[in-house]
Amino acid sequence: MPTPQAAAATLDSEAKTAELQRAFAMFNQVSVELTQAYEALQARVTSLTEELAIANGELRRQYQEKEALSERLSSLLDALPAGVVLLDPSAGVVAVNPAAMSLFGTDMVGRHWGDVVRACLEPTLTVGEWQLGERRVSIAESMLASAGGKILLIHDVTAAHRMKTELERNQRLAAMGEMAASLAHQLRTPLAAALLYTANLGQAGVPDEARVRFSEKASGQLRRLERLIQDVLLFARGESIGRDVIPVSDLLAEAAQTVEPLMREHGLVFALVDSCDGAQMVGSRKALFGALVNLLENAMQATPAGGKICLTGNRRGDLLALGVRDSGPGISRETQARIFEPFFTTKGQGTGLGLAIALGVARAHGGAIEVFSEPGEGAEFIVTLPLGSAEIGIEENGGT
Repeated sequence: MPTPQAAAATLDSEAKTAELQRAFAMFNQVSVELTQAYEALQARVTSLTEELAIANGELRRQYQEKEALSERLSSLLDALPAGVVLLDPSAGVVAVNPAAMSLFGTDMVGRHWGDVVRACLEPTLTVGEWQLGERRVSIAESMLASAGGKILLIHDVTAAHRMKTELERNQRLAAMGEMAASLAHQLRTPLAAALLYTANLGQAGVPDEARVRFSEKASGQLRRLERLIQDVLLFARGESIGRDVIPVSDLLAEAAQTVEPLMREHGLVFALVDSCDGAQMVGSRKALFGALVNLLENAMQATPAGGKICLTGNRRGDLLALGVRDSGPGISRETQARIFEPFFTTKGQGTGLGLAIALGVARAHGGAIEVFSEPGEGAEFIVTLPLGSAEIGIEENGGT
């Protein structure tokens, strides 16, 4: 019979064996779970590797497509005859194409666009067009919303401008040909009258009073001839536009000061309404002044005593509107259709060239003239002109 010590040792050994078996069983279970987790992880890695390979292939394809697109765009910009200038948000030149370099030089990149404008460009009377040495260019800009800068597209319009100038000259020559018959009639009438008066001067026995009267009448007809010839030459030549910087308010005040005494003498009420807000324009001050005075004199001749004439100036964004309004009898529709034709006049002593010349002045400055009238309700002539200066042009194309 085993001793108590032996029995206790046996029980202890059995307990340890059981505990060891449980440990092995747990170890086996954990091993199985680890094996399963490893297999699942391995399968996931394989799946991710396949997905990554697909994604890499797609990215590689997209990169190749974008690289090919970039090459095509670069080739297109290099071949584009128009200049392209890329500006950053502070108006610095970031990139240019070869056409832009040929216009402005190869040292553009890194310079401020305002400095390039001041060094190379001169503004013209046409909005968006500039003089670049012997060339004439147009500049259009587009905002880059994502980058915050601008892209400028620069076209050389020298040939088009030359063709336009030539077309205008040909149109004037054609108009001169069409009005040759009218001119002959216009010249013949005062010339015949002057010859008649001078013939009377040579007759014997003419009293001194009559001789003076004939002399004055002959001089008046000759002055009419001189005025007619001057108007014809001005119309045929076309108005040469200067580079005067004209404060519009000063121009209006000068015209008003010139005609106001005449208005008062004819018993007319004259008013000047200036709403130009300090606007300035570039052009021929003499030509614009003459056109305004011409319109005011026409209004004065059409308005009976006691009537009113108003000279107005308004700024409408980048446009200037100069108006001459009268309270005369108005202008019929038929007359309005012909009122700007050379030699068309409703006045017995008029040459019929005043409004044609005024229209030529407005067009030479890039503007136009419109007439608004109803019979019995007066008439209004509105001259619309573009505003512009070197400072405005720089701000529009990059700032300072």
